[in-house]
Amino acid sequence: MKNLFKISWIGLVLVLLNCKSVNYTNMFYGDVRPEKVSGKFSFTEGPSSDKEGNVYFTDQPNDKIYFWNWKTNEIKEFLHKTGRANGTHFDKDDNLITCSDDQGEIWKISKDKKIQIILKGFEGKRLNGPNDLWGDSFGGMYFTDPLYERDYWIGFEQEIPHKSLYYRSKEGKVTKLDTFTQPNGIAGSEKYKKLYVSDIDAGKTYVYDILGEGQLSEKRLFCEMGSDGMTLDKHGNLYLTGNGVSVFNRDGKKIYQIPIPEKWTSNVTFGGKNNHVLFITASESVYILPTRVKGTK
Repeated sequence: MKNLFKISWIGLVLVLLNCKSVNYTNMFYGDVRPEKVSGKFSFTEGPSSDKEGNVYFTDQPNDKIYFWNWKTNEIKEFLHKTGRANGTHFDKDDNLITCSDDQGEIWKISKDKKIQIILKGFEGKRLNGPNDLWGDSFGGMYFTDPLYERDYWIGFEQEIPHKSLYYRSKEGKVTKLDTFTQPNGIAGSEKYKKLYVSDIDAGKTYVYDILGEGQLSEKRLFCEMGSDGMTLDKHGNLYLTGNGVSVFNRDGKKIYQIPIPEKWTSNVTFGGKNNHVLFITASESVYILPTRVKGTK
């Protein structure tokens, strides 16, 4: 009888340790609403947090990158002339990596604003327009390349007929991994070895198992919702955007909705001193929402 009780207790502990998500009541403060920090932009996108917790984001129509200082809750301009930066990601050296779609490129921008173009095309052809990216622990990056023809593109001719997910290795080798209707938002987790990609025009988000450097399983449907941008918390919950922010647990079940009073919510990330503030880009504005959880790194 004692052995049976011991086995049952161990089983219960294992179940609790492997719980796939936390309850939303333990994730958000019930009386705290998103705070509008600024509404002076044309269209905000691509937020990502640096090592200090400050969040950098883009205003693509105005070709600018701004940053939110979490200590002062102020917005300051970081860079003008960004190659029309859209999605961004910080690498392990705290360089800002940008999907700069004016010429179908990916840039690396240091904190002292030195710019290096690290990707110009695929197999000698211009990319459609890199949109969003996520960097892994190998020093490589996954990025989406949909096609949104911009009014600032001059003499553009589509050279790549598909809209795809790619991997760029640390050494600069680029591999096409999968094709979508219109791939957009992307986020990954080293802890859970998962990569999420939104097919926004298909109204779906997919998940892959990360098998190695630039190696993925076959994609699986995660949920019947597309997304412009996305982020993950440390428990593996996925935050999708569009109409506000929709939170899904690791099983693909929607568990929470964060309303944002804007016509479109484009993207989201975690920042702040303890990586617990949700930073939301939405049309002409940006918002912050303190939470009880932390973002994944």
